[in-house]
Amino acid sequence: MMPYFKFDYFGVDFGLVIAFIIGIGFGFALERGGFGNARILAAQFYFYNMRVLKVMFTAIVTAMLGLFYFSWLGWLDLSLVYVGNTYILPQVLGGFILGMGFVIGGYCPGTSVVSASTGRIDGMVYLLGIFFGIFVFGEMFPLLEGFYLSTDMGKVTLPEFFGLSYGMIVFLVVVMALAAFAAAEWGEKVLAKKNGRGIE
Repeated sequence: MMPYFKFDYFGVDFGLVIAFIIGIGFGFALERGGFGNARILAAQFYFYNMRVLKVMFTAIVTAMLGLFYFSWLGWLDLSLVYVGNTYILPQVLGGFILGMGFVIGGYCPGTSVVSASTGRIDGMVYLLGIFFGIFVFGEMFPLLEGFYLSTDMGKVTLPEFFGLSYGMIVFLVVVMALAAFAAAEWGEKVLAKKNGRGIE
């Protein structure tokens, strides 16, 4: 998925080694950030600890700005970055199911792996549930394939979808992130004061 493959800077085997190292680093960062704890993650949905929103929005904005300016400087060809097709209805439904699982269990797939790797039983149970869901989906796929491949919109990006320039989309996302950070800080303080406790 990285443009480096397009230029044959390294092969698949070395790419897997890089992916493994990045994965270990990502998991370590998640654990150090408290994302291996279901209580911290679930607090997001009760609006008294918005750490998930802050960290994920920061990651999104950082990656977006990096890609945009690297492309502008000629260091990265965005046309070589892999973009998957958009299947709007199945992906919306899949996102809804994933979100419900996140609310109920307190983990997303990535954080459940982090939790399980540190010995948390709830993370292990959640991870087993993910594998069970994958197995069930695989067995039912022949029945679901028609819906799974429906409403194909092709390779769609936000600038194309909204008819705006990449720069404008970057600007709007940054403004949205700043507004979300401010609202999250305000909400945490209000709820902490109301409940008579500090932010966990």
